[in-house]
Amino acid sequence: MTAIKNIPLQTLAGEDTSLAAFDGPILVVNVASKCGLTPQYTGLEKLAEDYRDRGLTVVGVPCNQFMGQEPGTAEEIATFCSTNYGVTFPLMAKTDVNGDDRHPLYAELTKAADADGEAGDIQWNFEKFLVGRDGTVVGRFRPRTEPDAPEVVTAIEAAL
Repeated sequence: MTAIKNIPLQTLAGEDTSLAAFDGPILVVNVASKCGLTPQYTGLEKLAEDYRDRGLTVVGVPCNQFMGQEPGTAEEIATFCSTNYGVTFPLMAKTDVNGDDRHPLYAELTKAADADGEAGDIQWNFEKFLVGRDGTVVGRFRPRTEPDAPEVVTAIEAAL
């Protein structure tokens, strides 16, 4: 298995990085600006703020694969997130999470099963993966699971 934290990524600003840039647990979420679930940005930002000092990093990964719900440029995405939701957590470059051009990060993340034991493709925008300090996936939460859902918070607390 590829070390998840060492997979090369690019920030929304075009800088090279990886999840290894973050010390503690990481909540990786594929996000979109024009989705019915977009208001989850509010809960994700609250998690980022509430747990930042304890080591959690929320990482947003814009994706336009679900009904074209993230059509914007990097600049438009950054402006939308900061203006409408006050997002301060890191955002990566727009990425394919499914299909032939699936990013290597998502090739690894999607091997992890959710609470029902199902692994595989991302179902929709706002699917969440909790990556532990050691780089293993310790939780997978489907799109409709709110960021402040008890199962998400419990998993974050355990990973800290």
